[in-house]
Amino acid sequence: MSDVKRTQAEEEKIVLITGASSGIGEATARTLVKAGHKVVATARRKERLDALVDELGSDKVLAIAADATDYDQLAKVVEQAVAQHGRLDVAFANAGTGVSQTGTENGDPEEWKRVIDININALLWTAHATLPHLRESKGHFILTSSVAGRANHAGSIYSSSKWFAYGFGQNLAMEMAEWQGRCTTITPGMVNTAFFDEPKPDKLDPQDVADAVLYAISASPRANIREVHLMPTY
Repeated sequence: MSDVKRTQAEEEKIVLITGASSGIGEATARTLVKAGHKVVATARRKERLDALVDELGSDKVLAIAADATDYDQLAKVVEQAVAQHGRLDVAFANAGTGVSQTGTENGDPEEWKRVIDININALLWTAHATLPHLRESKGHFILTSSVAGRANHAGSIYSSSKWFAYGFGQNLAMEMAEWQGRCTTITPGMVNTAFFDEPKPDKLDPQDVADAVLYAISASPRANIREVHLMPTY
């Protein structure tokens, strides 16, 4: 192997992305493949994942349909990823959801269960399932919190879930530092995704967050980008 090829192989990362079928996850998959990395894309919508494979190539994307709120399903995704690639370098816990009825008194407890399952439990399941493999590679865990997890919003259950994600990211960074692992919490403002009923073209684009992920994993191993906070310029 030439020096150039050896350098390329050393820099190539195997990246697991949850919530990869749309929005931030989908944009991140495209961005990382373009940058020379390989992606393990997981989400519930198999047809969207298959389209991503058709677009980017089966040699670059391993797509596995799974529900990130189901620990056993997620653990099998991680096992398949490591079985195919021999290692895992980065896990991006990106799956998330919001609520349609705001506030506590007027909120919908059934919606809250889903928010907790996706924004909190799926995040924890992803960390628990991937950390043993990330420890072996001295790898990198990345999670999507929100600007809503850094400020108070009256009665907001969604904001509370993102407060959890933000705090968990800070705590996990300290834990991973014990074995030279890295952890990055991304806290974007409003992003123009299918999360909203109406387009938000004047807000952040999913590509902006994807670029932040690439920035974090491309930093020198001596630099742990603990947090990337993004806000719309306009």
